[in-house]
Amino acid sequence: MTQKPTRWTKSSVHPDMWVDPDDDPRDTGEASPNGELATLHNYLSNYRLTLGMKCAGLEPEQLARRSVPPSTMSLLGLLRHLAEVERDWGNWITSGDVLPKIYGPGGADFDGAIADQTVVDAAYADLMREQAATDALLAEHPNPDDRLGKAGIAVRELLVHRIEEYARHCGHADLLRECVDGRVGQ
Repeated sequence: MTQKPTRWTKSSVHPDMWVDPDDDPRDTGEASPNGELATLHNYLSNYRLTLGMKCAGLEPEQLARRSVPPSTMSLLGLLRHLAEVERDWGNWITSGDVLPKIYGPGGADFDGAIADQTVVDAAYADLMREQAATDALLAEHPNPDDRLGKAGIAVRELLVHRIEEYARHCGHADLLRECVDGRVGQ
């Protein structure tokens, strides 16, 4: 029988929060953004920060830990998967040659998420690189109605799909982190 971690939070103000409001990097204290694109970018940024918070402070073994057999999902696998997703969206945006998968075909993003510091460091670097590349491609199109790539997908749709992808996986990250060390919160 495995030992179950005790549920806990760093927040001393609200037991369902990840950190106290004053320590939350997602709350800048500024007014909400004006305009559609600014709002979409703000949501994307906050989900990216949330994923980073859920993965912070863990050792490679904890990041690579899978919660429910036979699932291959882990926090490290999510980092690698989202790097692949960002690259895939970059491929949708451009009309040029398709960039190859970062980790290989099939479920290699999750299957290769092993408890090794080199793999962890590479996953973070890959994710940051692919996020920056996709962000740069979309920055060239400030009109949310612009249609991009071979399929003519609107900038708005690309941003909403990216937000959806991060939001869904932040939900997975909530459960995965709780299984690792019992930490809970939004």
